[in-house]
Amino acid sequence: MEENSTNNPIDENVNFESRIDLKPLQDSLTEIRNELGKVIVGQSKMIDQLLVSILSNGHVLLEGVPGVAKTITAKLLAKTMNIGFSRIQFTPDLMPSDILGTSIFDLKKSEFEFKKGPIFSNLILIDEINRAPAKTQAALFEVMEERQITMDGTTYQLATPFLVIATQNPIEQEGTYRLPEAQLDRFLFKINIDYPNLTEEIEIIQREHTLQDSGKLDQIKTFLTAEDINKFQSLVKQIIVEPQLLEYIAKLVINTRENAFLYLGASPRASIAILNASKGFAALRGRDFVTPEDIKDAAIPVLQHRVIVTPEREMEGISGKEIIRQIIETIEIPR
Repeated sequence: MEENSTNNPIDENVNFESRIDLKPLQDSLTEIRNELGKVIVGQSKMIDQLLVSILSNGHVLLEGVPGVAKTITAKLLAKTMNIGFSRIQFTPDLMPSDILGTSIFDLKKSEFEFKKGPIFSNLILIDEINRAPAKTQAALFEVMEERQITMDGTTYQLATPFLVIATQNPIEQEGTYRLPEAQLDRFLFKINIDYPNLTEEIEIIQREHTLQDSGKLDQIKTFLTAEDINKFQSLVKQIIVEPQLLEYIAKLVINTRENAFLYLGASPRASIAILNASKGFAALRGRDFVTPEDIKDAAIPVLQHRVIVTPEREMEGISGKEIIRQIIETIEIPR
Protein backbone atom coordinates (compact mmCIF):
# COMPACT_ATOMS: atom_id res chain seq x y z
CA MET A 1 0.00 0.00 0.00
CA GLU A 2 1.38 3.41 -0.98
CA GLU A 3 2.26 5.65 1.99
CA ASN A 4 0.24 8.83 2.25
CA SER A 5 2.56 11.78 1.57
CA THR A 6 0.66 13.93 4.07
CA ASN A 7 2.03 11.77 6.89
CA ASN A 8 5.60 12.68 5.99
CA PRO A 9 6.69 15.54 8.29
CA ILE A 10 9.47 16.67 5.90
CA ASP A 11 8.60 18.60 2.78
CA GLU A 12 11.11 17.58 0.12
CA ASN A 13 10.69 20.94 -1.63
CA VAL A 14 11.93 22.90 1.39
CA ASN A 15 15.44 24.27 0.93
CA PHE A 16 17.42 24.10 4.17
CA GLU A 17 20.57 25.62 2.71
CA SER A 18 21.87 28.94 4.02
CA ARG A 19 20.29 31.92 2.30
CA ILE A 20 23.59 33.79 2.54
CA ASP A 21 26.79 32.30 1.14
CA LEU A 22 29.00 32.23 4.24
CA LYS A 23 31.49 29.62 3.00
CA PRO A 24 34.23 32.08 1.87
CA LEU A 25 33.87 33.87 5.20
CA GLN A 26 34.11 30.64 7.19
CA ASP A 27 37.07 29.36 5.17
CA SER A 28 38.98 32.61 5.69
CA LEU A 29 38.30 32.70 9.43
CA THR A 30 39.34 29.05 9.80
CA GLU A 31 42.65 29.85 8.09
CA ILE A 32 43.18 32.85 10.38
CA ARG A 33 42.40 30.69 13.43
CA ASN A 34 44.96 28.12 12.28
CA GLU A 35 47.60 30.79 11.68
CA LEU A 36 47.10 32.36 15.11
CA GLY A 37 47.21 28.87 16.62
CA LYS A 38 50.79 28.50 15.35
CA VAL A 39 51.88 31.06 17.94
CA ILE A 40 49.05 31.58 20.45
CA VAL A 41 48.51 28.62 22.77
CA GLY A 42 44.90 28.11 23.88
CA GLN A 43 42.83 31.31 24.11
CA SER A 44 40.41 30.00 21.46
CA LYS A 45 37.55 31.95 23.02
CA MET A 46 39.52 35.20 22.82
CA ILE A 47 40.43 34.54 19.18
CA ASP A 48 36.78 33.88 18.28
CA GLN A 49 35.73 37.10 20.00
CA LEU A 50 38.39 39.06 18.08
CA LEU A 51 37.15 37.58 14.80
CA VAL A 52 33.55 38.43 15.71
CA SER A 53 34.59 42.00 16.47
CA ILE A 54 36.06 42.29 12.97
CA LEU A 55 32.89 40.88 11.40
CA SER A 56 30.80 43.26 13.53
CA ASN A 57 33.01 46.27 12.75
CA GLY A 58 33.62 46.87 16.45
CA HIS A 59 36.54 47.91 18.65
CA VAL A 60 38.04 45.65 21.33
CA LEU A 61 39.57 46.26 24.76
CA LEU A 62 41.93 43.44 25.78
CA GLU A 63 42.49 43.29 29.52
CA GLY A 64 45.01 41.08 31.24
CA VAL A 65 48.15 41.08 33.33
CA PRO A 66 51.51 41.58 31.57
CA GLY A 67 52.83 38.61 29.61
CA VAL A 68 49.57 36.94 28.53
CA ALA A 69 50.09 37.77 24.81
CA LYS A 70 47.72 40.75 24.46
CA THR A 71 50.01 42.78 22.20
CA ILE A 72 51.39 39.86 20.19
CA THR A 73 47.87 38.60 19.49
CA ALA A 74 46.85 41.96 18.01
CA LYS A 75 50.03 42.08 15.90
CA LEU A 76 49.51 38.52 14.68
CA LEU A 77 45.89 39.26 13.78
CA ALA A 78 47.01 42.31 11.80
CA LYS A 79 49.58 40.16 9.96
CA THR A 80 46.83 37.81 8.69
CA MET A 81 45.17 40.76 6.92
CA ASN A 82 46.62 42.84 4.11
CA ILE A 83 45.51 46.18 5.59
CA GLY A 84 47.17 49.21 7.15
CA PHE A 85 48.45 48.71 10.70
CA SER A 86 49.55 51.24 13.32
CA ARG A 87 50.77 50.70 16.85
CA ILE A 88 50.48 53.58 19.31
CA GLN A 89 52.16 53.21 22.70
CA PHE A 90 50.17 55.29 25.17
CA THR A 91 52.26 57.16 27.75
CA PRO A 92 51.43 59.86 30.35
CA ASP A 93 52.98 62.59 28.17
CA LEU A 94 51.17 61.60 24.96
CA MET A 95 49.22 64.48 23.39
CA PRO A 96 46.10 64.31 21.17
CA SER A 97 48.13 65.65 18.24
CA ASP A 98 50.50 62.68 18.59
CA ILE A 99 47.56 60.45 17.69
CA LEU A 100 45.38 62.48 15.35
CA GLY A 101 47.97 64.61 13.59
CA THR A 102 48.75 68.32 13.52
CA SER A 103 48.81 71.32 11.19
CA ILE A 104 52.31 72.36 10.10
CA PHE A 105 53.11 75.61 8.32
CA ASP A 106 54.50 74.99 4.84
CA LEU A 107 56.96 77.80 4.04
CA LYS A 108 56.91 77.06 0.30
CA LYS A 109 53.12 77.27 0.03
CA SER A 110 52.75 79.85 2.83
CA GLU A 111 49.87 77.86 4.30
CA PHE A 112 49.18 75.27 6.98
CA GLU A 113 49.19 71.63 5.93
CA PHE A 114 47.63 68.85 7.97
CA LYS A 115 50.02 65.98 8.72
CA LYS A 116 48.02 62.86 9.51
CA GLY A 117 48.80 60.97 12.71
CA PRO A 118 49.12 57.19 13.20
CA ILE A 119 45.36 56.86 13.78
CA PHE A 120 44.95 57.12 9.99
CA SER A 121 45.18 53.41 9.29
CA ASN A 122 42.93 50.34 9.23
CA LEU A 123 43.85 48.34 12.32
CA ILE A 124 45.12 50.37 15.28
CA LEU A 125 46.84 48.72 18.23
CA ILE A 126 46.76 51.04 21.25
CA ASP A 127 49.11 49.53 23.79
CA GLU A 128 48.39 50.26 27.47
CA ILE A 129 45.54 52.62 26.74
CA ASN A 130 45.06 53.49 30.42
CA ARG A 131 48.50 55.17 30.63
CA ALA A 132 47.39 58.32 28.80
CA PRO A 133 45.57 61.19 30.57
CA ALA A 134 41.94 62.25 30.03
CA LYS A 135 42.58 64.80 27.26
CA THR A 136 44.37 62.17 25.16
CA GLN A 137 41.62 59.64 25.81
CA ALA A 138 39.03 62.21 24.71
CA ALA A 139 40.80 62.52 21.35
CA LEU A 140 39.59 59.01 20.54
CA PHE A 141 35.88 59.70 21.10
CA GLU A 142 35.02 60.96 17.62
CA VAL A 143 37.30 58.65 15.67
CA MET A 144 36.10 55.48 17.44
CA GLU A 145 32.40 56.27 17.10
CA GLU A 146 32.15 58.08 13.76
CA ARG A 147 35.30 56.88 11.97
CA GLN A 148 36.24 60.48 11.24
CA ILE A 149 38.46 63.24 12.61
CA THR A 150 37.68 66.96 12.70
CA MET A 151 40.73 69.23 12.78
CA ASP A 152 40.75 73.01 12.25
CA GLY A 153 37.19 72.89 10.95
CA THR A 154 37.94 70.17 8.38
CA THR A 155 36.52 66.65 8.64
CA TYR A 156 38.67 63.74 7.50
CA GLN A 157 36.97 60.39 6.86
CA LEU A 158 39.00 57.31 7.75
CA ALA A 159 39.42 54.43 5.32
CA THR A 160 37.43 51.25 5.91
CA PRO A 161 37.80 48.98 7.70
CA PHE A 162 38.78 50.93 10.81
CA LEU A 163 39.23 48.88 13.98
CA VAL A 164 40.88 49.67 17.32
CA ILE A 165 42.36 46.97 19.54
CA ALA A 166 43.43 48.45 22.87
CA THR A 167 45.24 46.69 25.73
CA GLN A 168 45.34 47.48 29.41
CA ASN A 169 46.66 45.98 32.62
CA PRO A 170 43.93 45.79 35.31
CA ILE A 171 46.35 45.37 38.21
CA GLU A 172 48.91 48.15 37.82
CA GLN A 173 47.76 51.49 39.29
CA GLU A 174 50.93 53.62 39.27
CA GLY A 175 50.98 55.96 36.27
CA THR A 176 47.60 54.86 34.93
CA TYR A 177 44.29 56.65 34.40
CA ARG A 178 40.78 55.26 34.59
CA LEU A 179 39.11 55.14 31.17
CA PRO A 180 36.07 57.44 30.88
CA GLU A 181 32.72 55.65 30.70
CA ALA A 182 32.02 57.40 27.39
CA GLN A 183 35.11 55.79 25.91
CA LEU A 184 34.44 52.36 27.37
CA ASP A 185 31.00 52.50 25.78
CA ARG A 186 32.66 52.79 22.37
CA PHE A 187 34.32 49.38 22.66
CA LEU A 188 32.21 46.54 21.29
CA PHE A 189 33.93 43.96 23.51
CA LYS A 190 36.00 43.89 26.63
CA ILE A 191 37.91 40.62 26.59
CA ASN A 192 39.56 39.32 29.75
CA ILE A 193 42.65 37.19 29.15
CA ASP A 194 43.46 34.71 31.90
CA TYR A 195 46.64 32.84 32.73
CA PRO A 196 47.26 29.58 30.81
CA ASN A 197 46.83 26.24 32.59
CA LEU A 198 49.74 23.85 33.22
CA THR A 199 49.45 22.03 29.87
CA GLU A 200 49.29 25.31 27.95
CA GLU A 201 52.21 26.75 29.94
CA ILE A 202 54.38 23.76 29.04
CA GLU A 203 53.45 24.10 25.35
CA ILE A 204 54.30 27.83 25.43
CA ILE A 205 57.76 27.04 26.80
CA GLN A 206 58.30 24.23 24.27
CA ARG A 207 57.31 26.45 21.34
CA GLU A 208 59.57 29.27 22.50
CA HIS A 209 62.44 26.80 22.79
CA THR A 210 61.75 25.44 19.29
CA LEU A 211 61.59 28.90 17.69
CA GLN A 212 65.24 29.68 18.55
CA ASP A 213 66.11 32.74 16.42
CA SER A 214 62.90 32.66 14.32
CA GLY A 215 60.46 35.53 14.80
CA LYS A 216 56.87 34.83 15.84
CA LEU A 217 55.50 36.99 13.03
CA ASP A 218 57.69 35.44 10.31
CA GLN A 219 55.59 32.30 9.92
CA ILE A 220 52.19 34.06 9.73
CA LYS A 221 50.51 34.21 6.30
CA THR A 222 48.14 36.87 4.98
CA PHE A 223 44.60 35.92 3.96
CA LEU A 224 42.24 38.91 3.91
CA THR A 225 42.27 42.23 2.07
CA ALA A 226 40.37 45.38 3.05
CA GLU A 227 37.83 44.55 0.32
CA ASP A 228 37.30 41.06 1.78
CA ILE A 229 36.69 42.48 5.26
CA ASN A 230 34.23 45.09 3.98
CA LYS A 231 32.40 42.39 2.01
CA PHE A 232 32.19 40.07 5.03
CA GLN A 233 30.96 42.89 7.26
CA SER A 234 28.18 43.60 4.75
CA LEU A 235 27.22 39.92 4.72
CA VAL A 236 27.01 39.80 8.51
CA LYS A 237 24.58 42.72 8.52
CA GLN A 238 22.17 40.54 6.50
CA ILE A 239 22.04 37.80 9.17
CA ILE A 240 18.42 37.14 10.16
CA VAL A 241 17.24 37.98 13.68
CA GLU A 242 13.70 36.97 14.71
CA PRO A 243 11.51 39.56 16.52
CA GLN A 244 11.42 37.52 19.75
CA LEU A 245 15.24 37.58 19.83
CA LEU A 246 15.28 41.35 19.42
CA GLU A 247 12.97 41.49 22.45
CA TYR A 248 15.31 39.12 24.32
CA ILE A 249 18.25 41.50 23.71
CA ALA A 250 16.18 44.46 24.91
CA LYS A 251 15.18 42.61 28.10
CA LEU A 252 18.83 41.79 28.89
CA VAL A 253 19.91 45.41 28.56
CA ILE A 254 16.93 46.92 30.39
CA ASN A 255 17.48 44.47 33.26
CA THR A 256 20.94 45.97 33.79
CA ARG A 257 19.28 49.36 34.37
CA GLU A 258 16.78 47.94 36.86
CA ASN A 259 19.17 45.64 38.72
CA ALA A 260 19.64 46.60 42.38
CA PHE A 261 23.28 45.45 42.31
CA LEU A 262 24.23 47.85 39.50
CA TYR A 263 24.80 51.58 39.97
CA LEU A 264 24.93 52.16 36.21
CA GLY A 265 23.20 50.04 33.57
CA ALA A 266 23.95 49.66 29.86
CA SER A 267 22.93 52.22 27.22
CA PRO A 268 21.02 51.60 23.97
CA ARG A 269 24.43 51.42 22.29
CA ALA A 270 24.88 48.16 24.21
CA SER A 271 21.67 46.74 22.70
CA ILE A 272 22.96 47.50 19.21
CA ALA A 273 26.35 46.02 20.12
CA ILE A 274 24.75 42.74 21.28
CA LEU A 275 22.71 42.62 18.08
CA ASN A 276 25.77 43.13 15.86
CA ALA A 277 27.98 40.78 17.88
CA SER A 278 25.36 38.00 17.90
CA LYS A 279 25.19 38.26 14.10
CA GLY A 280 28.98 37.92 14.07
CA PHE A 281 28.84 34.78 16.22
CA ALA A 282 26.16 33.31 13.94
CA ALA A 283 28.30 33.97 10.84
CA LEU A 284 31.37 32.53 12.58
CA ARG A 285 29.37 29.33 13.14
CA GLY A 286 28.13 29.19 9.55
CA ARG A 287 24.52 30.22 10.19
CA ASP A 288 22.55 32.97 8.49
CA PHE A 289 20.31 33.37 11.52
CA VAL A 290 20.89 34.28 15.17
CA THR A 291 20.08 31.90 18.04
CA PRO A 292 19.75 32.63 21.79
CA GLU A 293 23.19 31.05 22.29
CA ASP A 294 24.76 33.67 20.02
CA ILE A 295 23.15 36.40 22.11
CA LYS A 296 24.34 34.79 25.37
CA ASP A 297 27.92 34.54 24.04
CA ALA A 298 27.81 38.21 23.04
CA ALA A 299 26.18 39.54 26.23
CA ILE A 300 29.06 39.29 28.75
CA PRO A 301 31.89 40.77 26.61
CA VAL A 302 29.52 43.51 25.41
CA LEU A 303 28.05 44.43 28.81
CA GLN A 304 30.76 43.85 31.43
CA HIS A 305 32.60 47.13 30.78
CA ARG A 306 29.39 49.15 30.37
CA VAL A 307 27.93 48.55 33.84
CA ILE A 308 29.09 49.79 37.24
CA VAL A 309 28.56 47.67 40.36
CA THR A 310 27.20 49.42 43.45
CA PRO A 311 29.89 50.17 46.08
CA GLU A 312 28.28 47.77 48.57
CA ARG A 313 28.39 44.83 46.15
CA GLU A 314 31.85 45.79 44.97
CA MET A 315 33.10 45.60 48.56
CA GLU A 316 31.65 42.09 48.73
CA GLY A 317 33.77 41.14 45.73
CA ILE A 318 30.90 40.80 43.26
CA SER A 319 31.91 41.71 39.70
CA GLY A 320 29.84 43.09 36.86
CA LYS A 321 30.46 39.88 34.91
CA GLU A 322 28.85 37.80 37.68
CA ILE A 323 25.79 40.06 37.80
CA ILE A 324 25.39 39.92 34.01
CA ARG A 325 25.63 36.14 34.16
CA GLN A 326 22.83 36.12 36.78
CA ILE A 327 20.71 38.37 34.56
CA ILE A 328 21.18 35.99 31.61
CA GLU A 329 20.08 33.06 33.78
CA THR A 330 16.95 34.80 35.07
CA ILE A 331 15.51 35.96 31.73
CA GLU A 332 13.45 33.37 29.90
CA ILE A 333 14.96 32.20 26.63
CA PRO A 334 12.62 32.70 23.66
CA ARG A 335 11.56 29.55 21.83
